[in-house]
Amino acid sequence: MSTSNGGFSAAGLRKVRDVLARHVDSGRIPGVVALIGRGDETHVEALGTMSHDGGAPMRRDTIFRMASTSKPVSVAAAMVLLDECRLRLDDPVEQWLPELANRRVLQRVDGPLDESVPARRPITVRDVLTSTFGLGMDMTALGTPIMNAVFEQGLTPDLPTPMPEPDEWLRRLGTLPLMHQPGERWQYHIASDLLGVLVARVTGRPFEDFLHERVFEPLGMADTGFHVPADKIDRLPTLYAPDPRSGEFHVWDEAADGRWSKPPAFPGGGGGLVSTVDDYHAYFRMLLNHGTHGGERILSRPAVELMTTDRLTPEQNAARTALARDNVHLSYGQGQHGGWGFGMAVRTYRGDYAPVGQFGWDGGSGATAYADPHNRLTGILLTQVGMSVPNSAQLIHDFWTTVYQAIED
Repeated sequence: MSTSNGGFSAAGLRKVRDVLARHVDSGRIPGVVALIGRGDETHVEALGTMSHDGGAPMRRDTIFRMASTSKPVSVAAAMVLLDECRLRLDDPVEQWLPELANRRVLQRVDGPLDESVPARRPITVRDVLTSTFGLGMDMTALGTPIMNAVFEQGLTPDLPTPMPEPDEWLRRLGTLPLMHQPGERWQYHIASDLLGVLVARVTGRPFEDFLHERVFEPLGMADTGFHVPADKIDRLPTLYAPDPRSGEFHVWDEAADGRWSKPPAFPGGGGGLVSTVDDYHAYFRMLLNHGTHGGERILSRPAVELMTTDRLTPEQNAARTALARDNVHLSYGQGQHGGWGFGMAVRTYRGDYAPVGQFGWDGGSGATAYADPHNRLTGILLTQVGMSVPNSAQLIHDFWTTVYQAIED
C-alpha cells in the first residue's frame, strides 16, 4: 500500500495484518474485519470465517452486531434536534417524557426501593446526553434491589426479560427510583436507550425512521439499522459468547431467526445497531470533518465538538474512574479513557498508544470504533466473539497498538 496523503507505512500495515492473523489462527477468534483510514487512504483486512467451525469467509461487507458501539452513532439523532432548536440542553425532559416527572432517588444505592427521597431537580436533556440522569448499569452493584429490578423489568437487552416496545419500556422505567440525583453521577447504557425514546417523542416518529432519514441515508450507510433484512442475512455471522471457564464456543445469537433477523420491539440506541466497517467509517469521517460528508452538512461543527469532547466533571466521572482503575477485570481493560462526551468516550490522558482527544467506544460483541482528530485517523474492528472472555478485548488492544505504529509521518 502506498504512503501517500500522510497515510500508513507498508511495514506497519503488514504488522496490523500479522497481528490480526495471529488472533484468528489461535482459534479463539473465528473471523475479523478491520478498517483503518487516514486522509484519503483506507486499508481493510478481512480474515477468517463467519463461523467458528469454518463456513463462509469474512468479507468487507459482512454485517456485525455493533452492541455498545451503537452509542456514538445513535446519539447523532439527538444532535440533529439540538441543531434545529427542537431540543435544548437544559430543557426538562418531562415535557416529552411525563413518565419521568417527580422522580424519587434511593437513599442508598444498595437499599430497598421504597427508601427514597425526592429528586432535587428535574431530569434535563443534558443529563440524558451525558448519561448522568440518575439510572444506569452499575457492574459493581449487581444483586442490589435496584439492579435486580432493572433486569426484571426488561430495561436492558436480554437480561433476562425481553425489552418491550418503547412506551411500555418508559412506563416501567418510570416506576423505579433513580440511583443518584439527576446530574450527579455518570452511569452506563440506559441513558442511550432513553435517548431513542426521547427522539421519538420529540419528532413524533419512530426513532429508527428518524435516524435513517437524517443520519444513515445522507451518509450512505445502507447496511446500518436495527435488524438485518432477509436478503442480507447471509452476511450476518453467528455471534458467540464463549464459556469463561472452558472457552467453549456457545451461540449467543444465530443469524437466521435470531434477534436481529426482524425489526425489534425496542430499537435500542444503546446497543441495537448492526453495521459494516465502511458504514461506520463514513460516520466517523463525518465527525472528523466537523459534521460534513461529501459537501453536505449532517451536523453543525459545535454539535460535533460537544459530542467529542469531555463533558463530565470529576465528581460525575468518579465512579467511572474507579471502575476503570480498580475493576479492570470486569472489562478486560476496556473503558480506560478518562472522559465522556455525548454517547462516547473521550481520551483525556495518554494511557496507551492513542493520544488525548481520541473519541469512540467499544462493544461487548467484539467491536471497536474510534476517531483521532490529531492524526486524522479512523479505526474500526469487528468480530463475532462476545466479551464473556478476554479474547476479543485483547484483539482490540493489539489492533490499536499496531494501528498507531503504522502511521507514517
